[in-house]
Amino acid sequence: MTDFLAAEERALLERNGLGTFDQLWATQLQAVDEPNTGRGGSSSVFRLDVEGQGFYLKRQTNYLTRTLHRPFGEPSFAREFRNIRRYQQLGIPALQAVFFGMRKVAGESRAILLTRALDGWDDLDALLSRWDQLGAAERQAVLVACGQLARQLHGVRQVHGCFYPKHIFLRPDGEGYQAQLIDLEKTRPLLFGQRDRVKDLEPLLRRASVWNNEEVRSLLAAYLDQPRDAALVDAWLARLSARRDHKGSR
Repeated sequence: MTDFLAAEERALLERNGLGTFDQLWATQLQAVDEPNTGRGGSSSVFRLDVEGQGFYLKRQTNYLTRTLHRPFGEPSFAREFRNIRRYQQLGIPALQAVFFGMRKVAGESRAILLTRALDGWDDLDALLSRWDQLGAAERQAVLVACGQLARQLHGVRQVHGCFYPKHIFLRPDGEGYQAQLIDLEKTRPLLFGQRDRVKDLEPLLRRASVWNNEEVRSLLAAYLDQPRDAALVDAWLARLSARRDHKGSR
C-alpha cells in the first residue's frame, strides 16, 4: 500500500517538513499518555500542532492484528485506516485521516496514522461527568444526537464494536448537537440484524449510567425514529435491559 496523504493538508505538512513517513516518524513529541504495549509491540499517541491546526500522530512498532484474511498480522492502524475511509464513503460522521503509511525497518513493522484533532468537540464521557449541570433541552439534544448517530451507523449496516461514551464526540450546533465517532478499529459489517444492533448499543447505555429510564427512551426514540411512547421503543428498552442485566450478572 502506498502512503496516504490528504490533499487538504499536503501543502501544510510539506511546508513544515512533515509530509513523509520518515519525517513524521522522526518528529520528537511528548506522548499524550502511556504507550500501549500489548500484542508484542508498542503503540503511542502524540499531539501535533502545525500553524495553529491540531492533529494526533499515532505511531506503532510491531503492534499487529491477526485475522483470517491476514493470519501473519498487520498493524492495527491499517485496519483503522480502512475503516476511516469506509465511514467517509458511507457518510458516517467520524474522525478524518490525514496521513497513513507502513514500513518494514530492520525487522520491525512500523505504522503511522495521523488524524485531525477534534478541537472544539467534547467526548460524551465529559458531558456525562457534568450531566446534572446541563439543562433539560441540552440533555435532550445530546440524547437525540447519539441516537441519530447510531441509527446512521446501523442504517448502512456497520457495527462500531466499541460504541462507548469515550468514542462519541459531540459539539453544539444551533439548538442541537453534532456527533461523530472515533476508534474505528473494531468496526465490522452488521451481519446478524437486531442481535448485532442490540450488542452494539448496550455498552453505551451500561456506561452512561447517569441516564434515567426516560432519557434512554429519548435516545431510543431518535434511534428508531419513533415517538418516545411507541411500542417499538418499549420492546427495544426491554431487550437492552435484559442484555445489560445478563452482562452485569456475569
